[in-house]
Amino acid sequence: MSTQTDSATGPEPFGRLLRDCRRGRRLSQLDLALNAEVSQRHLSFLESGRAKPSREMVVQLAEALDLPLETRNRLLAAAGFAGLYPRRRLDAEAMAPVRMALERMLAVHEPFPAMVVDRAWNLVMYNRGLPKLFEVLGGMEAMAARVGGSNMLRVTLHPEGLRPYIANFDEIAAHLLTRSAHEALEFPALDEILKEVLRYPGLPSRGRNVDWSTPMLPVLPTRLSVGGVELSLITTLTSFGTPQDITTDELRIENLFPADAASEALLRKLLA
Repeated sequence: MSTQTDSATGPEPFGRLLRDCRRGRRLSQLDLALNAEVSQRHLSFLESGRAKPSREMVVQLAEALDLPLETRNRLLAAAGFAGLYPRRRLDAEAMAPVRMALERMLAVHEPFPAMVVDRAWNLVMYNRGLPKLFEVLGGMEAMAARVGGSNMLRVTLHPEGLRPYIANFDEIAAHLLTRSAHEALEFPALDEILKEVLRYPGLPSRGRNVDWSTPMLPVLPTRLSVGGVELSLITTLTSFGTPQDITTDELRIENLFPADAASEALLRKLLA
């Protein structure tokens, strides 16, 4: 799926962008037509360029595809309309309720680590538990300097980042790469980071090698091995349910939880 607009050639064609978005969702024309409550014939005409959509139709199709707000703006621009959704700075006055919600969610998760990242995995905010965890691993600033910034995809997969400490690195890396490759179809910033990360040496193939003889857990934990001690962590991702701003739409709160009693005891001790 094309994710860039060439300023020399103008906005990308609406029909092609709509088709790419639909295929990215693995929907047929009939599937999307039913979801959007339009005829398949009309949808076919829109994708081929034989028909021009109204603003209301663009919004209707974008909602049926459940597209990110930035992509919805791109669809509107491709159809010749102004975007509906602004991108505000997180420190803007209008974003105060968003900041307050994020700060509260980070604070109540202490002493366990939690962070806010955007869709490209750039670190935006974090609680006091995260740097305390990284202290055991040599410190956040030192690791960021080695990998070239605080992007968490880089930090996790770089040979001089978290990789040496992750006991089940191949499993975690395969999961992150597969997920990121799918999300990068709609987020150009993530696509650029992913291209860089894929040049790192020693990454596993996209396919995950699962040992079917071992009982599978409900979620895939990250097992950190530090000084002969193993810490098992699971992650939850939380996002805003009704965003009307691109920045808000792209933010995710990542909470780290101990996956077992031994890890909880160790984590509380480390973060005390």
